Amino acid sequence: MASDLASNQETLVTVFGGSGFLGRNVVRALAKRGFRIRVAVRRPELAGYLQPLGRVGQIHAVQANLRYPASVEAAMRDSHIAINLVGILAASGAQSFDAVQAKGAETVARAAAAAGARMVHVSAIGAHENSLSAYSRSKAAGEQAVLAAVPSATILRPSVVFGPEDQFTNRFAALARISPMLPLIGGGATRMQPVYVGDVATAVAEAVDGKARAGATYELGGPEVLTMREIMEIILAITERNRMLIPLPFGLAKLQALFLQFAPGALKLTPDQVELLRSDNVVSDAAKAASLTLEGLGIAPDSMEAIAPQYLWRFRAAGQFQRNGA
Repeated sequence: MASDLASNQETLVTVFGGSGFLGRNVVRALAKRGFRIRVAVRRPELAGYLQPLGRVGQIHAVQANLRYPASVEAAMRDSHIAINLVGILAASGAQSFDAVQAKGAETVARAAAAAGARMVHVSAIGAHENSLSAYSRSKAAGEQAVLAAVPSATILRPSVVFGPEDQFTNRFAALARISPMLPLIGGGATRMQPVYVGDVATAVAEAVDGKARAGATYELGGPEVLTMREIMEIILAITERNRMLIPLPFGLAKLQALFLQFAPGALKLTPDQVELLRSDNVVSDAAKAASLTLEGLGIAPDSMEAIAPQYLWRFRAAGQFQRNGA
């Protein structure tokens, strides 16, 4: 272990999108393994909170914007490994799905190839070039561009990711705090395999450590396949909220999303997000058969019911002081 840490100290890893929800967990996982970490973000002056995750001088933030190739090339200078975590859940202005998740991924991959660096690219389960969702199509285009530039790149496709700062469980818990009912888009039958952010970060670190297959695509899911209704029920049980779950047909949900795409915070819903919910988001049988999963990397995934209570307690009526049954 000590020898591994010593050798890793000679390896510089550039993490694009390292200040986000998944990014900070990836930076922490890499820091524990002794890597030198360069965090490439649009606003490095706002990423100072990452430095305490490692030793003095181990983590350094630099400016980079995937829409500007020169900044990406500068961020990759002298780097041995590139990690691309950059992604958006909703397009806005110049930050379109294509610009960020397709062309942006290509820009990182080309910079990695020019630097002779290995690459780990985080995509998403459901990425497909013929998807009705612009999000999924751009994710698929990004994967293709990465492998075209760096054929040895490892692609990681997580299902929906949960954790303390997520925009998934926290969003519905926040909605339950202000609304007497929660919508079940498409009846809540869509199946997902929620995966803990810490497990995804560990998978990224394993790939950086060379323990993932070069050129392979891994699908990362948690230990359980749950419907949206079951996920909502778990969140309500943890937050101790009694709320009605109202089925909402896809057509009506998409109509509402035309207006809610401009709403703030937890109320925001885009037509593209409705499209995403038309398809299940689970690890494929092919990935399981090929051991291209968390388990294939030697990671035993944590369940939502085991992790979510550690941070969703703040949505209870009395927070951490809520008594059971109160």
